[in-house]
Amino acid sequence: MTGFVSLVGAGPGDPGLLTLRGLRALQEADVIVADRLGARAVLDGLAAEGVTLDAEIVDVGKTPGHHAVPQDAINELLVTLAQDGKRVVRLKGGDPYVFGRGAEELEHCRAHGVDAEIVPGVTSAIAVPAIAGIPLTHRGIATSFTVVTGHDQIGEIGGGRDHTVVLLMGVGTLAHSAMVLARGERGADCPVAVVEDGFGDGQRVTIGTLASIAHQAARRKVRSPAVVVVGDVVALSVYAPEELRASVPASS
Repeated sequence: MTGFVSLVGAGPGDPGLLTLRGLRALQEADVIVADRLGARAVLDGLAAEGVTLDAEIVDVGKTPGHHAVPQDAINELLVTLAQDGKRVVRLKGGDPYVFGRGAEELEHCRAHGVDAEIVPGVTSAIAVPAIAGIPLTHRGIATSFTVVTGHDQIGEIGGGRDHTVVLLMGVGTLAHSAMVLARGERGADCPVAVVEDGFGDGQRVTIGTLASIAHQAARRKVRSPAVVVVGDVVALSVYAPEELRASVPASS
């Protein structure tokens, strides 16, 4: 008898932001194949709140520059477990479809005759800026946003300061990203926030401009995981200095 695979978004790491459907999948699972970021924190948080999960937990977490279990091996593991008749939850940080390789895993399962589903999660691209008081859109200030990976050096991203840019995995390429974005309509004085370890014990916010943020991040020894937000909406944060807040037009 073939089992079933649920690709569950764990959200940004707060168990309170795990969906009810995701929690039910975890409670019904025989095996949980868990990522490092978000996923592990949610499992630990559920345990701390007295939620008991009977499933075996397999850790396939990745750290920067080191993938203990390659993606191909993860794909094969999901299929093998399901073909053994297991109900499998692949617990992924954030949302499986936002730089989470969820579509690849779903396709691999179905290509091998394994039924699988996606359970969406709260992406850190939205949730982490929110805890720093940064809305990605705001009437009169920002009407759109783009989420990009900073894992590799970015190219030109169109739009001005009213088009918010969110960089995930962008600490290592922050200086390059700031330089590229400053060249366009946004300009060197465009507000930038770096939110480290959102929802974690090390949560910290660094706010500057495209001209200053790389230096500030180096001075404060900013580390991953972090979400970078670029645009006038950054000035709405309670962490923004008064002079930055005053530089942004009031919403109308």
